[in-house]
Amino acid sequence: MAILIGLQASGKTRFRRRVLAETHVVVSKDAFRNARNRQRRQMRLVTEALAAGRCVVVDNTNPSPQEWQPLIGAARAHGASAVGYWFPPDLPAALARNAAREDGDRVPDVGLYDTLRRLRRPRQADGFDRLYEVRFDGRGGFHVEPMAQER
Repeated sequence: MAILIGLQASGKTRFRRRVLAETHVVVSKDAFRNARNRQRRQMRLVTEALAAGRCVVVDNTNPSPQEWQPLIGAARAHGASAVGYWFPPDLPAALARNAAREDGDRVPDVGLYDTLRRLRRPRQADGFDRLYEVRFDGRGGFHVEPMAQER
């Protein structure tokens, strides 16, 4: 299971489309914005995919252990590894990319600030099997490298 972690407009969805979409079932709360019990629906979709032996990518902000612990638990329950992809916060760049989005995809700026307030850098001690840091490479792609182990 791949868990994307970062601000809105940080490149998570673009990364997912370019790197993981062909091999992973995509689960994102953005696909059911107006639904009730979005968390329950997300977990049902994740569990169904894992039970079917499929790889899953969860494309949300997932800013803290409160969001990623249930996902890691689901991965463990189905014998899957939990891989985190950390998109370090760059608020000015995220605000600029968000402002360039079409109206239906734009997040109110307050949403980015709220996510930034809750955003925490993941650690292996949180239960991840592997962690990667993802940054734009300046050429339209991404630079992905393993995150340093914390002692």
